[in-house]
Amino acid sequence: MVADPLEPAKAVVVLSGRVPFRAMEAASIYREGLAPEVWLTREVVRPEERALDRLGVAVVRDEFYNRAVLERLGVKPEAIRVLAAGVWNTVDEMRLVAAELERSGGDRVIIVTSKSHSRRVRATWSAIVGASPRATIRYAREEPYDARRWWRNTRDALDVSREVFGLANVWAGFPVRPDRPQR
Repeated sequence: MVADPLEPAKAVVVLSGRVPFRAMEAASIYREGLAPEVWLTREVVRPEERALDRLGVAVVRDEFYNRAVLERLGVKPEAIRVLAAGVWNTVDEMRLVAAELERSGGDRVIIVTSKSHSRRVRATWSAIVGASPRATIRYAREEPYDARRWWRNTRDALDVSREVFGLANVWAGFPVRPDRPQR
């Protein structure tokens, strides 16, 4: 797990996944006055979601829950932005956030992720974006993950193994790519 010291930023970014913990952390940072906006990434619509839609089954996505959590915890609705482009993975999220930060004239963003994912987020930002603009990486403190005993339950063990392979992918220059549907 890694966490950078907090400094004022253009926005706090909630990466997709691990609802509600990432949004809870972002709301806390927002309430501290460290950023005037909270940005939400959203995953692309996946084939299984399209199939549910065709069947008339409502699909509620992470950004809906994240927005609800943020508002419940005191983030003003007008301060919440769902970034337009859908993302497949962390690389897409870093590119999207960096582009939005550049477009909006910001020089720093606070990125909130999961405890086990924080080191890979930092490494991915560094590999994709570099040192400027700057990203402050924070993990969701209330997420139930124990780095000292990660091997004792399936979820944490799978998280750690995914992160090990993810870091290897970053260090190797991203030879493994997401499974995007063929057009």
